[in-house]
Amino acid sequence: MDEKRLIAARVALELRPGYLVNLGIGLPTLVASMVPPGAQIFFQSENGIVGMQAVTEEGLEAEDLTDAGGNSISALPGSATFDSAMSFGLIRGGHLDVTVLGGLQVDKTGRLANWMVPGSMVPGMGGAMDLVTGARRVIVAMTHTVKGKPKIVEQCTLPLTSARCVDLIVTELAVMEPTASGLVLKELAPGVELAAVQNVTGTRLIVSEPIARMPV
Repeated sequence: MDEKRLIAARVALELRPGYLVNLGIGLPTLVASMVPPGAQIFFQSENGIVGMQAVTEEGLEAEDLTDAGGNSISALPGSATFDSAMSFGLIRGGHLDVTVLGGLQVDKTGRLANWMVPGSMVPGMGGAMDLVTGARRVIVAMTHTVKGKPKIVEQCTLPLTSARCVDLIVTELAVMEPTASGLVLKELAPGVELAAVQNVTGTRLIVSEPIARMPV
């Protein structure tokens, strides 16, 4: 299993039947492929659908059926489509159980930066600000580093997405929970040692022995 599918599979274990879940563009969309068939988890995209499935079989793509990133999706029987006002009403009204988002940086208290690198072209913030603020639970699904540099840092240097802190961080190396005291290491990925994770993390992790392994 490659690192992105490992991350998505671990995130999928956080979801429960009956949940309404938003998936951000990119890596988070893989989560929809990792839940068992008939799991009764309802995936929402802020461009206006509940009941999406992320993967479209080759040759069956419909140009009018996409996620918020413009990627082709499929939909479960009984899915619903609606306008942006309704979609953001779900988000801002506190009706989402979980949102899963990618990240550029997350700091030791769980503050997320995921929408802008100064000096780079920005296509738009999308719904990230609303999702982090409005969802009951926020999970960040991202690779642990970028070009060898830590994405988990002492303090974010990129513009923050929201003042609210996220609830869980899942990378290909570990699962971490932000607290007021710092990041608590909850699980290590299969075959990964603590020292290897700490060496590529930009803040000191809080470790409570014994450390669990990701059940994936």
